[in-house]
Amino acid sequence: MPTLCKPGVLVTRPIFPEVIARLAEHVRVCVQEEDRRLEPAALRERVRGMVGLLSFVTDRVDASVMDASPELRVIGNCAVGYDNIDLDAATARGIQVSNTPGVLTEATADLAWALILAVARKLVPADRHVRQGRFHGWGPMDFLGTDLCGATLGILGMGRIGRAVARRAVGFRMRILYTSRSPVEPLPADATLGGAGFGEGPERVPLDRLLRESDILTLHVPLSESTFHLIGRQELAAMKPASILINTSRGKVVDEAALVEALRDARMGGAGLDVYEDEPALAPGLCDLDNVVVLPHIGSATVGTRMKMAMTAAENIIQGVQGRRVPNRVNTGLPVP
Repeated sequence: MPTLCKPGVLVTRPIFPEVIARLAEHVRVCVQEEDRRLEPAALRERVRGMVGLLSFVTDRVDASVMDASPELRVIGNCAVGYDNIDLDAATARGIQVSNTPGVLTEATADLAWALILAVARKLVPADRHVRQGRFHGWGPMDFLGTDLCGATLGILGMGRIGRAVARRAVGFRMRILYTSRSPVEPLPADATLGGAGFGEGPERVPLDRLLRESDILTLHVPLSESTFHLIGRQELAAMKPASILINTSRGKVVDEAALVEALRDARMGGAGLDVYEDEPALAPGLCDLDNVVVLPHIGSATVGTRMKMAMTAAENIIQGVQGRRVPNRVNTGLPVP
């Protein structure tokens, strides 16, 4: 089929050439070459006439964007979460919306643990201390951190990523508590969770107990009306004075201003953040604190993971453009094509 006759697909950020080539086998690919978020007006302009849209978490895909291209049939969001897309508006317009589940589980769990270790062992201020030429030899009271072996790890949200984080805790002989909508049903891959001194394995507890007993609390819930500011002033006040909060899920799950206050007043031990409430802006005062590690949303940032995510989004779009049911469709209420 001549290129000009192929249906058009907009890719809103530069991605791997292999993914573009795969899309180009079936569609006419239009790529936003500049690596920046498209403003709403620009996104509406660029999507005109497109049948497919490969979007990212930085893109706000609302009804106005969808209406800018009545031909739009499928949105392939290159992420697990899809809170950046108005799902009701897409469903009302018959647009299939898909995500990329499963492919970023291990990379994100690795990063959650990187944050746990960095905060617990004060790696960032220690690194800065050396780089600034202030290291003049070992000191018995320098950069005293938190023991992880035997500590209690609290996991809020025991989905794929939460379970992967729990598996990694086995090597630290941690007690694992979790709060989730449903209990974990152990699978063969999770057999180790019942060993290494855990007895019955991870224990499901109510949120108030999770907050009260966790030495490290790591968040792995999607953003929704029920999880917005799920961790606010009241919840932070309920945590142990030396506890650590890790967030690799969505920034709006945490009341960031309240977190800054708790960290500044030393009402908690520290925090490790990869996501922010008003990303890319950070709450005032957050970067002034030594007891927080801040990363630029890199939970899935490995070559292999990002390639799998982009290729999954591309395959979703190809199926949708061809009029088939998208494999990872999230608006399940749509009729099956």
